[in-house]
Amino acid sequence: MSDALLQIQSCCQSFPKPDGEELLVLNDINLTLKEGEIVGLLGRSGSGKSTLLRLISGLARPTAGSVVYQGQPITGPAPGIAMVFQTFALFPWLTVLENVQLGLEALGLPEAEVRRRALAGIDLIGLDGYESAYPRELSGGMRQRVGFARALVVHPNILLMDEPFSALDVLTAETLRTDFLDLWMEGKLPIKGVILVTHNIEEAVLMCDRILVFSRNPGQITEEIKVDLTHPRNRLDPAFRDLVERIYVALTARPAATPRVAPDRFPGMGIEMTLPRASANTLAGLIEAVAGAPYNGKADLPVIASALQMEVDDLFTVAEALQLLRFAEIEGGDIRLTDAGKQFAEGGTDDRKKLFQRQLLAHVPLAAHIRRVLQERANHTAPRSRFRDELEDHMTADSARQTLQSVIAWARFSEAFAYDARSETFSLENPT
Repeated sequence: MSDALLQIQSCCQSFPKPDGEELLVLNDINLTLKEGEIVGLLGRSGSGKSTLLRLISGLARPTAGSVVYQGQPITGPAPGIAMVFQTFALFPWLTVLENVQLGLEALGLPEAEVRRRALAGIDLIGLDGYESAYPRELSGGMRQRVGFARALVVHPNILLMDEPFSALDVLTAETLRTDFLDLWMEGKLPIKGVILVTHNIEEAVLMCDRILVFSRNPGQITEEIKVDLTHPRNRLDPAFRDLVERIYVALTARPAATPRVAPDRFPGMGIEMTLPRASANTLAGLIEAVAGAPYNGKADLPVIASALQMEVDDLFTVAEALQLLRFAEIEGGDIRLTDAGKQFAEGGTDDRKKLFQRQLLAHVPLAAHIRRVLQERANHTAPRSRFRDELEDHMTADSARQTLQSVIAWARFSEAFAYDARSETFSLENPT
């Protein structure tokens, strides 16, 4: 297509695991960015969105498939593609002007042209008068504006934005989003297309022309949603709310079962499952919220997310944990308490602990595995490394750490087993 700025075809990305196998992060990604478009990549943390940006920017190469920019495969950092990061990534010892000039200096432009473009960029994003200020003197929103200016002054064809508003407070993020969209709609930005990575559903609907919904493990596109709403978009517009609801449904859809690529080293135990990181108190809080009025056991996820002022990624993490423990079911954009969830909501402290332990040992294979090992040992103890090493045969070290942290927290709450952080030792101390 003549208006295609970027074409990604059958793109896959994998990384080697400690056991020599490959961890598939992205699977069969197909994406076309046309001139004049803002395309959103929406999904939970760990769905490979940022990895895909690295492939587009030329900071990494795909394991399979192709990334083509203006008819040429990307084999390294591509001129004409710039990125704005989640963290501001400014050099603290440089002024605003000096930070903005960095990218231009790398282009080998004359000094006068570098200064002219940098000053114009600073003025464009609303920081005129702050040229001599240092990052420490600026608010978070102002520092992110510097990040935008630094990316824009090189006049890129494609701007990649990796959750550029997520580190800002709500009001600052809203202001910066609005200013960016105003400049984009008025044709004042020197860019032809934008790819926005976000996990904020409303942000995606506010900004994007198309939204690609990603699933996890591995990351792949499960749905493409076209946003036919005129700017400026109103969050209270029924059509806007319908799109938000549709995306929640897409994100909570259960993927079709796929055959295992590698054999299970722990038959019937499933300890290779990465556990969501959610405290028992947070789990209890969401159960109580769904059980109470006006939801009475079943709640629309967008509605309860708004009521609890929870980001979608945080809400899904907690909801996923409740589903794993069979306290709730997630389907069609709704969360519904199971009988166990209702019992938990109605029970006292001791009853809740007993019920949580029962669900934990019945439905979390790693918890049952740890408990069984402790029971079989004469001293009823085991070092953390015993289980960490097993997990790292199946997942990254970070995922293993997160999974152990979750199972420890849930076991402590339910008194299924104990853990001493100082000696890094599991035990059956005070078991129920």
